[in-house]
Amino acid sequence: MSVNAIDKVTIQGIAGCYHDDAARNYFKDREIEIIPFDTFPHMFEAMSRDASLLGICAIENTIAGSILPNHELLRQSNLTIIGEYKMRISHVLCALPGQKIEEITEVNSHPMALMQCEAFLRTQSQMKIIEKFDTAGSAMEIMRDKLKGHAAICGKYAAKLYGLDILAEEIETNKRNFTRFLLLADPLRATELKPRDEQLDKASIMFTLPHSNGALSKILTIFSFYDLNLSKIQSLPIIGREWEYRFYVDLTFDSFVRYRQALDAVRPLLNDFKILGEYVEFKS
Repeated sequence: MSVNAIDKVTIQGIAGCYHDDAARNYFKDREIEIIPFDTFPHMFEAMSRDASLLGICAIENTIAGSILPNHELLRQSNLTIIGEYKMRISHVLCALPGQKIEEITEVNSHPMALMQCEAFLRTQSQMKIIEKFDTAGSAMEIMRDKLKGHAAICGKYAAKLYGLDILAEEIETNKRNFTRFLLLADPLRATELKPRDEQLDKASIMFTLPHSNGALSKILTIFSFYDLNLSKIQSLPIIGREWEYRFYVDLTFDSFVRYRQALDAVRPLLNDFKILGEYVEFKS
């Protein structure tokens, strides 16, 4: 994908967080400037005001599942998915230079990271577990305040960025922990950045269905007829409309023409249809 010489990429989190790491890996051949925000809503709001900004946003994790609020933020925005990146989430234990693991009496991190390292932490009974807002933020705080006896659980990138020693690597219990990130852009920039149609092999769409017997089954049958693969289907309740749902679907395909023919075939059967993005599937 072609981008400007220097692109501003928005993330949720601080320098060294997993979003920062994912953005730099995705754009590893380009020079980028990271623009951090405390929350995803703030990030989406900034991108709505400045069409030049790109963004990266976690959408699902192999352990925690779909990040449902981000599905809604994407639907409500005018942003377009221009790509995806899948990254293994591996945690390290890090502390001030010169500290030894037996000297650590307190370990700090985001609750999710602490939970994912539960088996390792059970072997470190001398460590008091303290929940913090952020993995990378825990590392930054230890270096900033010179907190001896404290360790952070974060990514290797954050540990190196903040100058901490890594005391243990790959301390997560489940080694098959991956997060899928979406790359986002304003529609005008998306047109500029998107590969040619024949290179595209994945799409994310959203729709609602009328109250009728077999409505979803009919849609899936049409997708199957056109040789589309549903790599993901996620439903979310529609607030204020009891027992009605929005469906978020990821489709992969070998032929962009067949994919578009399938959309033409299902569109009369759908309500509130929206293409969230057409892009190239990430292959590690």
